[in-house]
Amino acid sequence: MIQPKAFLNVLNKNNIKFFAGVPDSLLKDFCAYIKDNVDKNRNIIAANEGNAIALAAGHYLATGEIGLVYMQNSGLGNATNPLLSLVDPMVYNIPVLLLIGWRGEPGRNDEPQHIKQGKVTLGLLEAMEIKYKILPEDEIDMECTVEKAARYMAETENPYALVVSKNTFGGYKLRSIEGTEYELNREDALRHIVSSIGDNSATVLTTGKTSGDSNVIVSTTGKTSGDSNVIVSTTGKTSRELFELREELNQGHERDFLTVGSMGHSLSMATAIALARPDIGVYCIDGDGALLMHMGGLAITGNLSPKNLKHIVINNGAHDSVGGQPTAGFNIDMQGIAKASGYKLVLQAETKKELSVAIDRLKNSTQLGFLEIKVNKGARDNLGRPTITPIKNKKEFMKFLRSAGKS
Repeated sequence: MIQPKAFLNVLNKNNIKFFAGVPDSLLKDFCAYIKDNVDKNRNIIAANEGNAIALAAGHYLATGEIGLVYMQNSGLGNATNPLLSLVDPMVYNIPVLLLIGWRGEPGRNDEPQHIKQGKVTLGLLEAMEIKYKILPEDEIDMECTVEKAARYMAETENPYALVVSKNTFGGYKLRSIEGTEYELNREDALRHIVSSIGDNSATVLTTGKTSGDSNVIVSTTGKTSGDSNVIVSTTGKTSRELFELREELNQGHERDFLTVGSMGHSLSMATAIALARPDIGVYCIDGDGALLMHMGGLAITGNLSPKNLKHIVINNGAHDSVGGQPTAGFNIDMQGIAKASGYKLVLQAETKKELSVAIDRLKNSTQLGFLEIKVNKGARDNLGRPTITPIKNKKEFMKFLRSAGKS
């Protein structure tokens, strides 16, 4: 097992001192260590993995120093374009060291959304002609591997990837945590949302929003109310908490689309649902990290302006599912961005009272709505995962949509 401090020392020894990326659960200990021990201008938590590749490229252009980009293997999709059209040797030939958490590694149990990605990870790197090596767990072998990678990048100016299996890194607890004192946590907010829109509401766990007489909840950001409502909830702990809340309330899951992958795309799914079914209310329950990852979606949704969509962002300023690394969520004006993107009703809540007022306004609005709820980060230690498969969730949700709003 590699200690994060030892790995950073080896990287520094090879003049790799700039870091950018999106945190991953398999890399969380290393990500936490560099968060605590590397200057913030040399460790940038990016909106998405493609942004991180560009940051590393810019640093190389300015300094000649090779940067490291960390990501979960699911992030290879976001990174593919700049890997092939920016840093590739047939374009600008810019070296960058990729540190990739191997979720869904063949032979290891993992969640459904990671299985296919894990199966094709090495093949994707091979298809992009990026040389790689699985990072050894022995620190001596690790040092040798990093030295060879650094030498290869210096000689060829090509990218190189280190693929990281589960439990490769030893534990490290994030020290520099900025505390918050909000009245609510994410689960409190979800409970209030679900109870406020009624037993007849549905939730889609992804990013999105909606409103109208019949509503759908899309859980990344957003939710809705009415005679028929659905929720689209965002990936990560939001959907997990929504699933468990329904179980606790003895409610079905057919009204919720629980997005377990495709981070940042819940809003677009919720938008399309709202456009196709203007007779129902659609709530998208989003997260700050998901919103930031593909924030351009707000402009598209705002331009289309579906009146039955309610976009709810539960903002805890952190990538809560992968170690609690900070996002820029508390440092930007989400309401201003939503308003500039074309959202008609823009609200914020930090207390139970404010949330009650805001939800009532969303429910009664006939316009595209946006609600930012600021909460503390963190989740229950015993939080489970959905016990239904994604395919079953999809089929039940589609069946509900076919019957919703019809007498």
